[in-house]
Amino acid sequence: MKKPHFLYTVVLLVVIGLLSSCYSRRSTGYLQERSSLPQYKAAEYEEYRLRENDEIVIRIITIDKDIAAIYESSSNITNTMAYRIYPDGTVDIPFLSGVSVLNMTLNEVQQAFEKRLSDFAPDIRVKVALNTGTFCVIGDASRGYFPIYKERLTIFQALAIFGDIHETAQFSAVKIIREKAEGTVIKSFDIRSKSIIDSEFYYIYPNDIIYLDLSKKKFWGVNSYSSFLSIVTTPITLALSVWNMIEINR
Repeated sequence: MKKPHFLYTVVLLVVIGLLSSCYSRRSTGYLQERSSLPQYKAAEYEEYRLRENDEIVIRIITIDKDIAAIYESSSNITNTMAYRIYPDGTVDIPFLSGVSVLNMTLNEVQQAFEKRLSDFAPDIRVKVALNTGTFCVIGDASRGYFPIYKERLTIFQALAIFGDIHETAQFSAVKIIREKAEGTVIKSFDIRSKSIIDSEFYYIYPNDIIYLDLSKKKFWGVNSYSSFLSIVTTPITLALSVWNMIEINR
């Protein structure tokens, strides 16, 4: 009986192909320092600028109880209330109406309110925070809207919130879709590179959309040793069974 040389060749090719499609640390690991990965420059952090329909929380601090009572919510003893920014970019608060805050940072809004409210209480201090900060994730990951619980939320902290990226995602081309005053921008980067730390891709802003495309390896990819063995042994067993049947019937 002739040896099934062609069968051995087929099996070898299958094994090589599957090995090449396995997901390794090089393809899915974070904070890598390989020279073959993109190297990103450090960038200065830009404060978020308010947009239409954002909701800000204002806290008034003053010894004037009458002024403080006006801004005090009946269910909140910390003298805070939330105000939505109208489509025209303005916001209304007690004593001040139609105040333009569009494209301003929270710090700029705080200073503007303190200046204008100082006529009512010279000692007044204003604290402003964003009440509607969320980001969105779509693609090959846990999809949905997630809260931004701090001002400088990093991409890795965002990963912890939405449950990490699937191994079948394209780690080399993560995209962030961001609305800015000049229009929509799309930032694409390789999240495996350690150099993204403190780069323009490092921080997540309110209303950001993180898009994770599918890897080209997804169809053939295997993400565990047991699944790899199953994929390898099944076609080999089937091929050997067919070959034995052919030899028996000769």
